[in-house]
Amino acid sequence: MSKISESSKKIDVRGLFCPSPALQTTVELSKMQVGEILTVLADDPDSENDITELCHKRGHELLELKKNGSDLEFTIKKIK
Repeated sequence: MSKISESSKKIDVRGLFCPSPALQTTVELSKMQVGEILTVLADDPDSENDITELCHKRGHELLELKKNGSDLEFTIKKIK
């Protein structure tokens, strides 16, 4: 994992369920420049696998995943 810098963008998809968190993450990443950081807040248990897989398949770097109860916080660096 790379050094984590301040987020360029943050989205809150808590209260949304599969596939919405992953879809909204994809949309936000598509609007960003390479090297920018996206923070995603989610609470759907499926988001952990969905967003992790999204990063892997699309070549983005999952810098960090924090878990606090049912809340998940993803820090993603746009690579492509």
